[in-house]
Amino acid sequence: MLTVLAASAGSAAAGGTATPAAGGVTSLVQSVDWLAIAPPTLAAVFALIVLVADLFLSERRKPLLGWLSVVGLVLAGLSLLPLLKGDRTTFCLTAHPEVCSYEADHFAIVVQLLVLGGALLTALLSVNPVKDEKLPGGEFWFLLLSSAAGAALLPASRDLATLVIALEVASLPAFALVGIRRGDRLSSEAALKFFLSSVTATAVMLLGVSFVYAATGSLHLAQVAEALTHPDPQLDVLAKAGVALTLVGFAFKTAAAPFHFWVPDTYVGAPLPVAAYLSVVGKAVGFSGLIVVTVKAFPSYSEVWGPVLAVLAALTMTVGNVAALRQRPDRAHSAVRLLAWSSVGQAGYLLVPIASAAYSDDAAHAIGSTVAYALMYAAVNLGAFAVAALVARTHPGNRIADYRGLYAAHPVYALALGFFLLCLAGLPPGIIGLFAKVTVFSAAVDAGLAWLAVVMAVNVVIALYYYLQWTAVLFRAPEGAPEGEARPARPRIPAPLATAVGLTALVGIALSGAPQLVLRFASGALL
Repeated sequence: MLTVLAASAGSAAAGGTATPAAGGVTSLVQSVDWLAIAPPTLAAVFALIVLVADLFLSERRKPLLGWLSVVGLVLAGLSLLPLLKGDRTTFCLTAHPEVCSYEADHFAIVVQLLVLGGALLTALLSVNPVKDEKLPGGEFWFLLLSSAAGAALLPASRDLATLVIALEVASLPAFALVGIRRGDRLSSEAALKFFLSSVTATAVMLLGVSFVYAATGSLHLAQVAEALTHPDPQLDVLAKAGVALTLVGFAFKTAAAPFHFWVPDTYVGAPLPVAAYLSVVGKAVGFSGLIVVTVKAFPSYSEVWGPVLAVLAALTMTVGNVAALRQRPDRAHSAVRLLAWSSVGQAGYLLVPIASAAYSDDAAHAIGSTVAYALMYAAVNLGAFAVAALVARTHPGNRIADYRGLYAAHPVYALALGFFLLCLAGLPPGIIGLFAKVTVFSAAVDAGLAWLAVVMAVNVVIALYYYLQWTAVLFRAPEGAPEGEARPARPRIPAPLATAVGLTALVGIALSGAPQLVLRFASGALL
């Protein structure tokens, strides 16, 4: 009986009331739509299967865990097919069936596709490094699947408690993945820096969530939005502080300046597939959380978060691109550092439509530009990391200078990397990158943020220099080799790595061939 009373109190605190059942007993039973929650659930189930299987497999058979993880991620991705209508909800309040903690709407489905696709490509990139670097296979695959499960849960979360839990489930395994190379100083330092800064940001975000709960009496986003429309004047300052502090945690996950300082060292210290995972899936987690809380929970406080996100967008893209411009080609790990700073700059572009949503009459449409850009960025950035992983097999230092002569040794992979870099720069033949940038630029102009559009245009020009400089290196003759010399023998490329490069290239080419898909996302209301 005490349990029922406590649960009833918790339901009331969350903004709902329990439904009296026959005999005066309070019914708190909720139906669970297992199909709606299948994507994150399958990833979590396979994580547990991998963890248990690791106990019974011999060392020689441990590579099977990687392929088992790939199968789990493929099945999780396929489970999105029955959800394409975007009309399923679950974990709803018994007294208010329209208020739910989980919504498999179109926004959630698209982001889950991005997350699970990014995790699948990361798994393909990781199959050989886990074996070659003698990483603990069971732990690696368990952590990757667990993080992917949290990342897939977050875009469908519709209450602040579930959002925080999903964010931490996605983040905590990532700390361990960064530091999984035991005895490596760079890896340990990167994991510690990532962990400490992330924990600080999470603490600030939790303080903000508690302020929002105190001001509104609810954790469900729909009820928070309703309560903030007409807040108690005595609690208005508390609510504004809660909104600002809540956004800090998600700004950290997006690597927005000034919360970006962990990115370069973390990417360099982590195994390269983990850095690729953080650059795409980690960003998807931060941006989807940021979109959900701003558009769903805090639309009436757009005057608080709109200007802040606009300034963060301008600062982030400028810091990222200027720092990428300063990378020396002969410095150790300069290729990974350039990709790290590039990802910071790209985060600034992704923030522009979210900031524009605060000034738009239809915020849901503005969000489409961010989602469209994120899909383009995910495909080509993972492809760039895949080619970087290929080069790292023969040049562990992974300097930009090491890419000189790549066309002579691996013409297909050099062309692929050149295509990925041109997509990120927004130049033909990377048509998808150009269209994605145009949609983001248009979102700022339509929202009346002309100054932000100008800052973005300047930064796009700055970025052209270092993207084109790296692209030019690919087609130069190797050091000491005369022009026209016969191509050197090609070392064998592992099949999973070749598959990852091929898939990302195919996605990029397909999107460049049908750029109207970007416009469709940009003009469609996903939320």
